[in-house]
Amino acid sequence: MPFDPDQSLGFLVADIARLLRERFNDTAQSLGLTLAQGRALLHLARHQGASQVALAQMLEIQPITLLRQIDRLEEAGLVARRPNPSDRRAQQLYLTEHGTALIAEIVALGQTLTDVAMAGLSGTERNRLFDMLGRIKANLSAPPPAPRPTGPSARNR
Repeated sequence: MPFDPDQSLGFLVADIARLLRERFNDTAQSLGLTLAQGRALLHLARHQGASQVALAQMLEIQPITLLRQIDRLEEAGLVARRPNPSDRRAQQLYLTEHGTALIAEIVALGQTLTDVAMAGLSGTERNRLFDMLGRIKANLSAPPPAPRPTGPSARNR
């Protein structure tokens, strides 16, 4: 039986993620943002005062990559860096008033995109889909089982 990418969870999820990124980036241009910048702002809204390292970990990106994003967001007046009172070497990140006001627009844009992606699905189907995707995420987030020993020493046990 030949491989069918449309019946592969990995391929479908990757394709959907790519299409969502592309569509968000196309529509977020009106806000002057990319998806990566929008994600950084949304995480920062939930974790005001986070360090750049902590925010990079939340976003699962390298700190140097985030540094460039924060530089651009700071230049746009959306993020402010403040010294960490307990560590002079570290800086904490905060949304500015303008950044805070933009959060509602980012969320609305994301909701519109979700509605487009889920067109034709009933409320029950949407809820079931989120439930199932949440369970898949939980399954993959759990630590993997310990590998079974193989080879001659395993047979002698």
